[in-house]
Amino acid sequence: QVQLVESGGDLVQIGGSLRLSCAVSGFTDDHYAIGWFRQAPGKEREFLASISWWEKADYADSVEGRFIISRDNVKNTVYLQMNSLKPEDAAVCYCAAGWTSMGRAVRDYDYWGQGTQVSVSS
Repeated sequence: QVQLVESGGDLVQIGGSLRLSCAVSGFTDDHYAIGWFRQAPGKEREFLASISWWEKADYADSVEGRFIISRDNVKNTVYLQMNSLKPEDAAVCYCAAGWTSMGRAVRDYDYWGQGTQVSVSS
């Protein structure tokens, strides 16, 4: 079974940094894409970043220049480094996996984690 488990969510101060992790298991090989999304109360799930199996990264305009996505195929883990955090970054963050390809839509992904809470305050 494919399983994704997010971790690293925390309460951080405005302008602070946080690194989220997504542990992936159950794939027969490393040819999958990982996307990060967030969902705040009352809002739709929003794309943040994605990375292909060949490590091409894509970022939403809202996080471009602040967030960095990376993957470690040896550890089967994908990371989202979040810097210069803003109040609007507060949300439950989810990682998702799709076979080989990458995209910005929820429908582009086949498997989802349970989410990890990111809170931002001053």
